[in-house]
Amino acid sequence: MSSENAAPSDEHTIEIEVSTAYVEDQSAPDDDRYVFAYHVTIRNAGPQTVQLLNRHWIIRDGRDQTQEVRGEGVIGQQPQIEPGESFEYTSGTVIETPVGTMEGSYEMRDQRGHTFAAPIPPFTLSVPRTLH
Repeated sequence: MSSENAAPSDEHTIEIEVSTAYVEDQSAPDDDRYVFAYHVTIRNAGPQTVQLLNRHWIIRDGRDQTQEVRGEGVIGQQPQIEPGESFEYTSGTVIETPVGTMEGSYEMRDQRGHTFAAPIPPFTLSVPRTLH
């Protein structure tokens, strides 16, 4: 990201909420395969329309094995989100332990063509009754 395209941080307020679910029927604990679905809500609380360009995920399992995923958009889309509106989608990931974490960022672009990162706060992936 070049500095002349970077937008002032106070111009953008992107709120990201994530909920997770263990997908038992696709998991195989005996084979160290734990499947999780995650539902993301991206809300544009700023004054300008923004477009989600790219995603970057950092996925860690309980053994601290890390996967990084980068790609265009989410679920095949690069949605535009109007001020006060939100975009929701569901996706999934597979890790080798019953507990892990995910975090990352979305690369966004505003109406003026400025790009900025919207951080995705860390969240936990956990098989039910694994964590107290």
